Amino acid sequence: MSERVNLKELLSGNLRQSGIMVAFVAIVILFALLNPNFLSPGNITNIVLQYSYILILAIGMLFVIVLGQIDLSVGSVVALTGAVSAVLVIRQGMPWWAGVLAALVTGLLIGAWQGFWVAFVGIPGFIVTLAGMLLFRGLTYNVLANVSLSPFPRPYYNIANGFLNGLLGGQGFDLLTLLIFGIGVAGFAVVQWRNRQARIQYSQTVEAMWAFVARIVVISAIVMWFAYQLSVSRGLPVVLILLGVLVFVYGILSQRTEFGRNVYAIGGNISAARLSGVNVRRVSFWVYVHMGFLASIAGVAYSARMNGAQPSAGNMFELDAIAACFIGGASVSGGIGRISGALIGGLIMAVMSNGMQLMGASTSTQQIVKGLVVLLAVAFDIYNKRRAGGL
Repeated sequence: MSERVNLKELLSGNLRQSGIMVAFVAIVILFALLNPNFLSPGNITNIVLQYSYILILAIGMLFVIVLGQIDLSVGSVVALTGAVSAVLVIRQGMPWWAGVLAALVTGLLIGAWQGFWVAFVGIPGFIVTLAGMLLFRGLTYNVLANVSLSPFPRPYYNIANGFLNGLLGGQGFDLLTLLIFGIGVAGFAVVQWRNRQARIQYSQTVEAMWAFVARIVVISAIVMWFAYQLSVSRGLPVVLILLGVLVFVYGILSQRTEFGRNVYAIGGNISAARLSGVNVRRVSFWVYVHMGFLASIAGVAYSARMNGAQPSAGNMFELDAIAACFIGGASVSGGIGRISGALIGGLIMAVMSNGMQLMGASTSTQQIVKGLVVLLAVAFDIYNKRRAGGL
């Protein structure tokens, strides 16, 4: 029989993850108290629309950081892929889906290009992607001829601005939105229960049943409250469906596949991974390919949101994505981090930005606060390692 632990021990044993959840809730409550409109259905929907592309980037950036590398070029890749799509669709008059496909192919090629230099030539990812940040930004200016292009056709625009609303009816709310989130919550509960039973089977320590049930109930209540706010606003955002699919796919990829386990193994100890038979070069190459692919999806989402392409698009996006991962629990030395944590970190960045905007804070103030939060997150990571004797 496995040992059960009480809630206090559980929280202390998972300080980084529990701490980030407490911080997120505290920030939400703070801005809700400062501005009554912060938790309004309309503003919650705006947060989803305005920051979805950062969350998409954070998924790919997590893999890169867990690998022990970094990618400074994703903002420029967002700009370039959006520019390629705009030129084909707006300037050349091609179908909207052709622009999407071209953007995705461009992102895959960029990922392969950078993965080659990192994995097979051996140049550190910091240097390769720093060069890529300059290279792809310059290509963006050339592709757009240093001018902005707009607008996109309505189907393309709806990728980041469209909603599913009224398909199943509902009196003052969208039933489809509640149904989809309800299915998601049920699936989450089932997965958590199966994981708990598996840990018990292998005589691993698990939380007390009451704590397990309380956690599931609290998370489910928060998620369904969020779903209700969306349902009474404009319904289910199309971009949120896209984000949900990516989270599901890459969650499985990171936790349930050999590729995902190899990424963590390389980030944890590259020498041990090699001795275990992991093909470090191949895994590193494909991590950057995935990053390029996700950056291109973010480029499509951002250009659709802006209804056009601009040479300066994606500026500083790489820093927001990196910050989301570190705030969400990823380690600066690699080997540690989860997609759920990166998403929470991204949501913290989104909530802070949106809350400060509602309060009328200047751009400089927002940047100062974000910088301090990232610094504290990394300091907390180092502090935890020292407590554990890792440094």
